[in-house]
Amino acid sequence: MPTLNINGRNMSVEAANDTPLLWVIREQLQMTGTKFGCGAGLCGACTVHLNGEAVRSCQTALGDAVGKKIVTIEGLSAKGDHPLQKAWIAEQVPQCGYCQSGQIMQAASLLAKNTNPTREEVIDHMDGNLCRCMTYARIQKAIMRAASDMRTASNAGNDRRNT
Repeated sequence: MPTLNINGRNMSVEAANDTPLLWVIREQLQMTGTKFGCGAGLCGACTVHLNGEAVRSCQTALGDAVGKKIVTIEGLSAKGDHPLQKAWIAEQVPQCGYCQSGQIMQAASLLAKNTNPTREEVIDHMDGNLCRCMTYARIQKAIMRAASDMRTASNAGNDRRNT
């Protein structure tokens, strides 16, 4: 039985090595925040992080994930208060909400590497994550807000006060 490290926990699963990671996450582990969209890796609804990189879990074989660190939307923040999640609410991004976990996970992989992206970098990085409700402008605005909030928090943590 393969063991996966998902959201910081080791979990044994019973599935063939060629089983899509998406189905292991959703069906066996009952983490339904990661969505099935197209099944062909084209829409981004199933995006998770594999060793910090955004990947399409519908196109990632279970065997390719063994021994790697997997993070799903449930593991992005224990309390649901990641700066992206807060920005999503502040900017009123979701309409139907179906694509949002994939959008957030894709954005989180960008902000983990670049906390000061340009609008063009955001657009390029998010290309391929589809939203049927067409909330792209709000998604971009939320990512820029989260990036700013993350920089502000980081700078606040770097301030040293004399005592």
